[in-house]
Amino acid sequence: MPNEAEPAAGAAHYFDRRPAVGGERVVVPVRLAGRDVDVVTAPGVFSGDRVDLGTRVLLREAPRPPSSGDLLDLGSGWGPLALTLGMLSPLATVWAVDVNERALDLTRENARRLRTPNVRAVRPEEVPQDVAFAAIWSNPPIRIGKAALHALLLQWLPRLRAGGEAYLVVQRHLGADSLHAWLVAALDEHAVVERAGSAKGYRVLRVTARTAA
Repeated sequence: MPNEAEPAAGAAHYFDRRPAVGGERVVVPVRLAGRDVDVVTAPGVFSGDRVDLGTRVLLREAPRPPSSGDLLDLGSGWGPLALTLGMLSPLATVWAVDVNERALDLTRENARRLRTPNVRAVRPEEVPQDVAFAAIWSNPPIRIGKAALHALLLQWLPRLRAGGEAYLVVQRHLGADSLHAWLVAALDEHAVVERAGSAKGYRVLRVTARTAA
């Protein structure tokens, strides 16, 4: 799911359950979790030929994830964040969530290739309602529109367990600062929202779930 500026061709397919564009798979060399690895990608998913710049910024700015518990990659695409979480935290359960079936298939294949069986690529409704997340990493889908984005974030961010942290990367000129202000107001009783980093035109926002008084 994108927030980086992308060519218009095929962009709508990122949010389709079954993209209409061709799906010929290619192997792409990338660097994840400090390792040079080969992954499988395809048209019809976000950043199908590389690790996009926003995701690279998030991977650089976010701290090492918790070693155990449930971790969430919200909007997984072909899986760069989920795979990184899976490699760094092999004892954790990583939920790679997307609405795009091709993206989920690619994430599953890449998890097999990289031997990260702890990565579960699923549709949103397949995550059990009683799961609370120790961490959430996301390059959220800014281009679905403000109302839909807000609803998406309010669906998942409150599922952080007490003390859990979410890291979101958002391009500055696509509304990072206004989203920051909205999150502060919307999550005031539940979480603390701060800017955790800024690089190459992107903001990284940290959302920390409040602990009980």
